[in-house]
Amino acid sequence: MPSATEDGGTSLIQHARAHDEKIICFVTGVPGAGKTLVGLNIATCHRERNDTHAVYLSGNGPLVTVLREALTRDDVARRKQRGERISKAEAGKPIKAFIQNVHHFRDEGLRDGNKPPVDRIVIFDEAQRAWNREKTSRFMQQRKSIPGFSSSEPEFLLEYMDRHGGWAVVVCLVGGGQEIHTGEAGIGAWIDACVDRFQNWTLCASGKLTDAEYGAGAPLGRAAEHARTRFFDDLHLTTSIRSFRSENVSAFVKALLDCDETAARDLLGSLRDKYPIVITRDLDVARQWVRSQARGTERYGLLTSSKAMRLKPHAIDVRVEADPVNYFLGQPGDVRSSYYLEDCATEFQVQGLELDWTLVTWDADLRHSQGTWSYHDFRGNKWQTIRSQENQRNLKNAYRVLLTRARQGLAIFVPPGSHTDPTRPPVMYDTTFRYLRGLGLQTLTP
Repeated sequence: MPSATEDGGTSLIQHARAHDEKIICFVTGVPGAGKTLVGLNIATCHRERNDTHAVYLSGNGPLVTVLREALTRDDVARRKQRGERISKAEAGKPIKAFIQNVHHFRDEGLRDGNKPPVDRIVIFDEAQRAWNREKTSRFMQQRKSIPGFSSSEPEFLLEYMDRHGGWAVVVCLVGGGQEIHTGEAGIGAWIDACVDRFQNWTLCASGKLTDAEYGAGAPLGRAAEHARTRFFDDLHLTTSIRSFRSENVSAFVKALLDCDETAARDLLGSLRDKYPIVITRDLDVARQWVRSQARGTERYGLLTSSKAMRLKPHAIDVRVEADPVNYFLGQPGDVRSSYYLEDCATEFQVQGLELDWTLVTWDADLRHSQGTWSYHDFRGNKWQTIRSQENQRNLKNAYRVLLTRARQGLAIFVPPGSHTDPTRPPVMYDTTFRYLRGLGLQTLTP
């Protein structure tokens, strides 16, 4: 059954088509609320119709790869059951056109000059991660040999869709606190583009877009004064379907990362017996616990921050990237799959995807101390303090992503450190462990 949010997005598309309007729509939601599913369902309903052709876009390469592969395998299997014969390559062609990397879509706009895309409807997942003007300009000059490019990615993509003589719809799926890379523009860039350049577009948003975690800030104030701005309650997804045992997981993680200990303890209490979260200093114990929790085909995996450079003594090397298809779709007997708990996925590989159970490793890149966090990057042979506020935000959000990927529960491994290794003394880890344990997490010992 379609959700109210899905129905709301479909209604706006029907309105745009009936009244020959251009609409940009922002759908918000808590982590795991099903924004990607809503976007895929809306796009699927319109992709086969010539008059409302739709495309699903994401700048998340692993997500695009896994979605394409999963849908292709499913299509081949269903056709085989019906007695049809089709190669995987054949089945994958329309899916590859339907689910695209946003950068490929952008490049089509560059090649075609003033020609509009074939698609009237664009679903942009994790829209807050679109590139800002500086990053887009630098990329265009260095990689595309286009000097003087002065548009942000949101601005250019809206210009591309604005080439349509009639109606068009852009649906932006927005995750709060999900910016994890330098140069991500945030929702403000989309709003600025509408208010400054594309005032003929109607801006439809969830009222929750005003929440601080979505980072819309000052541009949203400008949008509220814009004559063509509309707010709709049904454009926000409030309940996590990823963590189906409790809708409080994302709130607990937010409180944990905000160092709001009182709220975190209260929320953790509501999770007990519904969504287990445990903590340990022993990686083997953590692996054993995760394996013991999974039933049947439930999938589990090892996750870690991309800046967790001192986990190598535990045979975890973040510089070796896991192949997303093998990691997320491989069977239990495949050593490349998540089931083996050997290859790790970082925030970049796992964002937008999920597992049933996760083992999250917590290195010394993010350290709790005196009621707050300190942020660190391992360069050369030592840790350096991260002072850039943007990079601090990205690291904190990396842990937000890692801690909200599990549907059913997670184990957190905080290394014990080493008295003989100056790059990982116990003091770097002990304060974080004490903070997490103090929130009431169950501690596992050998």
